[in-house]
Amino acid sequence: MLNKIALLGTAAAIMLGSAGAKSAEDPYLWLEEVEGAKALDWVREKNAESLGVLEGDARFQPMYDEAKSILNSTARVPDGSIHAGAVYNFWQDADHVRGVWRRASVKSYKSGAPEWETVIDYDKLAADEGRNWISGSISCLSPAYVHCMVELSDGGKDAGYWREFNTESKTFVDGGFALGEGKSNFAWIDEDTLLVGADLGEGSLTTSGYPKAVRVWKRGAAVEAAPVLLEGAETDVAVFPATDHDESGAHVFANRAVDFFGAEFYYARNGEGEPVKLPLPTKADLFGVLDGRAIFLIREDWTYRGSDYPSGVLIAYDLVSGDAETAFAPNASQAIDGNSIQIGKTDMIVRYLDDVSGKAARLKRDKRSGEWKFSPIDLPANGVVKIVSAGGGTDDAILSYESMTTPNALYYVTAKNKVTKIMEAPAFYDAKDVVVEQRFATSKDGTRVPYFIMAKDSVLKAGGAPTVQYGYGGFLNPILPVYYEDPSRPQHGALAGKMWVARGGVLVIANIRGGSEYGPKWHSAALKENRQKAFDDFIAVSEDLVKTGVTSPEKLGAIGRSNGGLLMGAMLTQRPDLYTAIDCGVPLFDMKRYNKLLAGASWMAEYGNPDIPEEWEYISKYSPYQNLKKGVDYPKVFFYTSTKDDRVHPGHARKAVARMTEFGHPPYYYENMEGGHGGTANQDQLAYRTALEWAYFAHMLMGPAE
Repeated sequence: MLNKIALLGTAAAIMLGSAGAKSAEDPYLWLEEVEGAKALDWVREKNAESLGVLEGDARFQPMYDEAKSILNSTARVPDGSIHAGAVYNFWQDADHVRGVWRRASVKSYKSGAPEWETVIDYDKLAADEGRNWISGSISCLSPAYVHCMVELSDGGKDAGYWREFNTESKTFVDGGFALGEGKSNFAWIDEDTLLVGADLGEGSLTTSGYPKAVRVWKRGAAVEAAPVLLEGAETDVAVFPATDHDESGAHVFANRAVDFFGAEFYYARNGEGEPVKLPLPTKADLFGVLDGRAIFLIREDWTYRGSDYPSGVLIAYDLVSGDAETAFAPNASQAIDGNSIQIGKTDMIVRYLDDVSGKAARLKRDKRSGEWKFSPIDLPANGVVKIVSAGGGTDDAILSYESMTTPNALYYVTAKNKVTKIMEAPAFYDAKDVVVEQRFATSKDGTRVPYFIMAKDSVLKAGGAPTVQYGYGGFLNPILPVYYEDPSRPQHGALAGKMWVARGGVLVIANIRGGSEYGPKWHSAALKENRQKAFDDFIAVSEDLVKTGVTSPEKLGAIGRSNGGLLMGAMLTQRPDLYTAIDCGVPLFDMKRYNKLLAGASWMAEYGNPDIPEEWEYISKYSPYQNLKKGVDYPKVFFYTSTKDDRVHPGHARKAVARMTEFGHPPYYYENMEGGHGGTANQDQLAYRTALEWAYFAHMLMGPAE
């Protein structure tokens, strides 16, 4: 996808040097001083208080060992992307703590036994340079994939240092393109020309902390002198570049993100001349160019040249004639999300959801009739499908399939849709007696809300089991029942199966509104003044679990991180009677000040602006920090964050702990001193935190270890 900007879940933000405007009403603003000596002393004290208890649980060490064995397993499936006859993969394990960027020939990869060649060894690089380098993004010129810009993050922050890298020589380019630390964005026009959005000091960033302009940067020139292709307003979220290449040259886009979900798209052939604004709806996602047509997913109803296009359909827009046509229109139970399309040489692959079950198809336009042919790809049903790679100068693709009980497997798909399984991961836990069911709860307004439940069959039949329910509900992010797609989320199949379900616990994944499980309307239903609907959905699932006898409030826990941490804060303050344990990770918590901290200003399209009285009126009703009260019997929460999180400010979690402690409910707390918004910088750190989380739930919901 070409228009991916700073997501609460995926990209960069700016580190502010101060805590912003002071307020006499908040005695804990000093905890917003990220690296302040007093604040860090407080962090160390709270860590010591909590970690001794959680590590002291007899289940912690076995869980830590289990998490390390899964996260560092060399038998994991190595997802790879095809470029110029090679498959590229980033890999971490016990011997490659920071990771390696490596490649194998397509032939060896298809055989199921890739012969890997290291391109960048981040452990060696960090040791050679004496820096705490963590791998970041990589942007390469397609289709040759020789000229690349490589990002290196100091300790895992979103902000990174950028250097030009050559994949043929496997070395950084002396005197090549380079930028210091910042939230930069790159796209290649040709081997001597970059589109760049960069932090160039005062006046170059938006209030959200992202580049305000896109420049055309020629090799050998100073970036400050590079001509501006497009400049936005300071109040925008960002202006960022995107390019796509075909036989005719470079398709150059500059996208002005006017808010988190809305963008104006500008087009300049080969980056030449004045960019032309495209007549597209502002709520749209750009995926690339196919046969001269820009491929967009529209997220709002659109009327254009006498035709109506409903929200959620895939559009092909002719960059010459300006004509638009529907390439794929999902039905009411289906949805395309922002990571669902990849464009090949002559067609494209679409991954879509049908009642949250993954499917895939190939889309190809008949040049004579103008019709789009939809060819389903034969993959297993009732699970999660992921496009691992498509494009790279070919119509071949790599897709994956997994479910909460089925380890992920990779499938090679030829241009004619011949599907071959090429490799699969081993089982990381014994799932022979584990069942997964999709159920539906009814929310407060009557909406039918799906959720997945995973447990041993005997545990589910017995009822009254310790249960952990996960949710997110925001930013168009669909929550899928995966085995090992995103290990930073410990609620997924492999880790949760081994560490929780195998011990007699129940895992629940709630597909609440705010995501895109049913398309853009599922997201917009919980925006701004309707945020409470996402919270109501989560509560409805919890109450359904109690009503159906799966669990009881005394044995029910909840888990969420980032925007899901805000969800946990709402559960804590709105229904403390419903949960005995709440795991609240890298959370938003003080919604009165969220837009003044780090990337918070970029999320006002999701939550609203607390500085506008009418909008603070509805935000104030759920903002967890302001809704904590004395005299309420709160569960003992586990909060975690990272000092190096330069996306969601660690002050949110810190102040939550301080306020709850003041009110007589001291939570457990863990703040990692590095790791960025993911909360960890490597697999061992992730294993440690994951073990803390499941040891916490075991401690709270299962009673003393035997």
